[in-house]
Amino acid sequence: MRQVEAHLGMRPRFGAFDAAFDAWYVYAYFYDESAPTRGFAAVPFSEKGGYKVNARQFAPDGSPLCAAGFAMPLQFTFTDRTSCLVEHERGKYVCPLCFPQPTGQSCPIRHPRWKKGGCTVMMPTSIGARLRYTLDRERAEYKDKYRQRSACERINSQAVALGIERPHLRNGAAIANQNTLIYLLINLRFLQRLRQNLREPE
Repeated sequence: MRQVEAHLGMRPRFGAFDAAFDAWYVYAYFYDESAPTRGFAAVPFSEKGGYKVNARQFAPDGSPLCAAGFAMPLQFTFTDRTSCLVEHERGKYVCPLCFPQPTGQSCPIRHPRWKKGGCTVMMPTSIGARLRYTLDRERAEYKDKYRQRSACERINSQAVALGIERPHLRNGAAIANQNTLIYLLINLRFLQRLRQNLREPE
């Protein structure tokens, strides 16, 4: 994304990717704290780890909610260098009936982990970890951005069919020129289809 940002001369507001990019740091990149609704990453939820998209709910302050609906306090944080490609801060959130001080109350839903100290959640402290679960993937704006990814995939398929992946050239400049011609041809084909549609009688 740093390369894309350098080419554009600006930070893109939106990104559309397939489920392989369903990671907290992708959502975090497109989040602007000064304008939370300015942009987002349109990525399908992958259900990796067996979690469903509605498996985690969050309190207004960003704390995860336990199965009983209580906000779970942060017990500690640490630097995670092993669980994903990006080094990041990870936090352990624990049962609010046990931490920071036991309240004397019992778990209202009798969760199986109650006898072992209550529920715990380990997750990145980044806003991206919450956005991954809370992003509304049913709204029109999300669907519109994701359709653009599908259009890009179709363009890439056309480019592959025209030989962009395995050029029979050795010179870098010649390969760059060939790639330019491939995308010019794709655009000309699109323009031709557009004109044909405009000429067709209703």
